Amino acid sequence: MQVDSTAIDEVRYEEERQKLYVRFRHGDEYVYVGVPGEVHRSFVEAESKGRFFAYEIRDRYPYNRLSS
Repeated sequence: MQVDSTAIDEVRYEEERQKLYVRFRHGDEYVYVGVPGEVHRSFVEAESKGRFFAYEIRDRYPYNRLSS
């Protein structure tokens, strides 16, 4: 799902696996593991996606870089 953000281009979520995929405007894509559905919903609904990501997702969940 494309999102309205200056930093983040796209967000995808696999509910059954609690995997959150985040692709940034500069092209890097990451998958974050163990992200609850409620956090994903709040992320998508947040006024500032970048700020929400920085405070609620980055450095809180294990991740892997998928591409650059």
